[in-house]
Amino acid sequence: MKTIQYTPLLLAFTLVSAPFAHAQVDKVAGGLAMQEARAEGLLTKGKKAYYPADKWDLSDLPAYQPSEHKVSGTIRMWGSNYIVDGFLGEYWEKAFQKFHPDVKFEYHMLTTRAAAPSLMFDVSDLGIGRKITTEELQLYQRYRNSDPLEITIATGSYSVTGWQPAFGIVVHKDNPLTKITMEQLDYIFGAERLGGWVGTDWHPEFARGPEKNIRTWGQLGLTGEWANKLITPYGLNQRYHQAVEMSDKLLKGSDKWNERLRIYANYVIPPDAVDKTSSGSSLGFGRLKRGMNDDLVLDRYCIAYVAAPTPQSLPPQLKVLELAETSKGPYYAYTIDNLRSRKYPLFDQIYAYADGKNVHSIHPKVREFLRFIVSREGQTEVMRDGKYLPLTAEACREQLKKLQ
Repeated sequence: MKTIQYTPLLLAFTLVSAPFAHAQVDKVAGGLAMQEARAEGLLTKGKKAYYPADKWDLSDLPAYQPSEHKVSGTIRMWGSNYIVDGFLGEYWEKAFQKFHPDVKFEYHMLTTRAAAPSLMFDVSDLGIGRKITTEELQLYQRYRNSDPLEITIATGSYSVTGWQPAFGIVVHKDNPLTKITMEQLDYIFGAERLGGWVGTDWHPEFARGPEKNIRTWGQLGLTGEWANKLITPYGLNQRYHQAVEMSDKLLKGSDKWNERLRIYANYVIPPDAVDKTSSGSSLGFGRLKRGMNDDLVLDRYCIAYVAAPTPQSLPPQLKVLELAETSKGPYYAYTIDNLRSRKYPLFDQIYAYADGKNVHSIHPKVREFLRFIVSREGQTEVMRDGKYLPLTAEACREQLKKLQ
């Protein structure tokens, strides 16, 4: 049975910095309060550029070549709020209109969960967001009897949570381990299985037995006091899309996780849940339970997948392992350049989805805008916004092939 913990979302109502490592929660606000707290935090993050607008030389990316005929009309976009919480949507719109001034944009950007359904019900021309889930794809397929066109439009962030950041594999700094493979992570975080999923397709060839489970540090080659110590894996609530994405990347789309997995969720404490400390000072969050990072600091035998584990955000008692696809290497550290180059295996992406059985059935204005996004000009605006990372030249060309 999985152990469930809850990690506080430190964006709620009143921000406090008082210690709460050994306190308990009396009262937790509901889901709507979570949405309010989340929106509050995004107001600040969205308007900030975290990376320089000239950080990378994008001259190797293919330049945008407008089609012979100018396009016009309105492009209706639904999906991820992060496109409009920052300036990226506005930047793309104005840059595209330099080539096609008669194209207008209509935004309905509240959640990536709307990306696929909005296409299916004919209220959008483009759905923007993280990779659609099995359930969302199945819904689309049942109504359309086809798959949507999927175009990668940016690489996920290095350090900005929310903007589809990559995940790092984190252990305690005392752990002698310095690197790990994707296969080993499957054996640590996963369990025996009869197969796995790619989209809505079941793959029995992904099956594996319990003999491949890794449950002690000695199975990873550690000796001495570490050899017989049980590994404690940490992760996120499996109702969150991040857990689904990690399942897809590490467990071949299986839902069979390690039986000792400790899972965490975000919550907010309402302002009336106030605790008086022994010194008499008031904690605006009330009494808070430890978050995941706090528990990792106290657990020498932990391993966790953590979003955007930069030196600025990670406690000094923890470290990020280098990562490789296989034991043959090469191994890559969690750095912004390794993410942008897509060498680090757990980089993430953001996508645009369009409705159509093939690219020629998509409206010309939509196809033209997608061609612009994955060009040098479109990716320059990604870099200018300073949260997502621009695509590589190779990734741009792969997407352009889909649009030919």
